[in-house]
Amino acid sequence: MTESLFCSMKKQILLATLFIASAAVAQDSLSKYTEIWSPVPRVVTPGKTSADAPSDAVILFRNKKDTANWMQDNGKSFAWKAEDSLMTVTSAGAIRTKQSFGDCQLHIEWRTPAEVKGSGQGRGNSGIFLMSRYELQVLDSYNNPTYSNGQAGSIYKQHIPLVNACRPPGEWQSYDILFTAPQFYADGSVKSPARITVFQNGILVQNNVELIGGTRYIGIARYEKHEEKAPILLQDHGNPVSFRNIWIREL
Repeated sequence: MTESLFCSMKKQILLATLFIASAAVAQDSLSKYTEIWSPVPRVVTPGKTSADAPSDAVILFRNKKDTANWMQDNGKSFAWKAEDSLMTVTSAGAIRTKQSFGDCQLHIEWRTPAEVKGSGQGRGNSGIFLMSRYELQVLDSYNNPTYSNGQAGSIYKQHIPLVNACRPPGEWQSYDILFTAPQFYADGSVKSPARITVFQNGILVQNNVELIGGTRYIGIARYEKHEEKAPILLQDHGNPVSFRNIWIREL
């Protein structure tokens, strides 16, 4: 190898080394453009289990004293049966929260009667109405055929659940709900529809579905302009369904 060739190779190696080093520096510099340091997310302490309320949750019902958070939908005082850690539907009518909510994360546990009575929609029926208008169905759907968009886990008369995730009657079940409230223009037309994601007993049953309007038993659902926040309503459908461990996070 001639001396000039050796020098040329040595120069090329040096240039390649410098190029690699400068590229690494440039890459490191560019990476900083993708690093977001502000705002810093606030700290929320999780519960000991997934069913426990995190530190920023509003406790809607944990024990008997929390019935103070509720009233009958007709405006009268709370009249359901309340025990230490659960409340049960009576013939007094629906109940609703005194506080109003819009976008939210809601955890609620429910139980249909262990003694099976009735069939279809007459068996362990209740409902959770977000903003008092948009119903997530509660029903004993364990070996209990009914119309699919009316079984447990359905957005009533709108969306069939992805699967039937029901436990047997008499066992506690849970819903974990992520709800986005609808938005309206000044003229009452819909700017953005409501959306909902639901896990039943830890299983995804509604995946960010778009609601077509407020729940209607007869006819097609439709939107009517309403306030940005409204109470959570629990339905009295004539069956002694029980609820416990209800908490909500405003989003």
